[in-house]
Amino acid sequence: MLGGARSGKSAHAEGLLTEPVVTYVATARRYPDDPDWDARIASHVARRPSTWHTVEASAPPDLPALLTATSYDDPPILVDDLSTWLVGVLDDVDAWEGGGTEVVERDIDALVRSVATCRTRLVLVTAEVGLGVIPSTRSGRLFRDHLGALNARVAEVCDEVTLLVAGIGLKLR
Repeated sequence: MLGGARSGKSAHAEGLLTEPVVTYVATARRYPDDPDWDARIASHVARRPSTWHTVEASAPPDLPALLTATSYDDPPILVDDLSTWLVGVLDDVDAWEGGGTEVVERDIDALVRSVATCRTRLVLVTAEVGLGVIPSTRSGRLFRDHLGALNARVAEVCDEVTLLVAGIGLKLR
């Protein structure tokens, strides 16, 4: 499930899962002194059924390990979202300042392998950032380039790919 900012991709992805128990992997980190970000996180939490189990990325989970460790009997997993996961990866290696790109590539490789081998139903949410202008900053281009490559690689191993535009899902595969 990919789409632009505020396109409805998270709510749409949540609506795909009707099972009573779901593992919701929230990849956004909490930032001290950012009440707007906390409010956005709270609105996502409020939408989820109380029976869903949430794994928060405030202490970043090893997302590839979590997906690889699944079994066919596990409840479905919703990962919301890959773009905030990537921000954490870029932050952890200080890639914004030019470091750690080999680590970023290694982590992306591990994530793609884990998505391909995940043994339970998996719904992924990610931002589509390749439809706009080329970012004017190095960090913007770095993020756009890595996320575009990540999205393309993940799409290759997924059975279904949906693009959300204005709250409307367009099935790509």
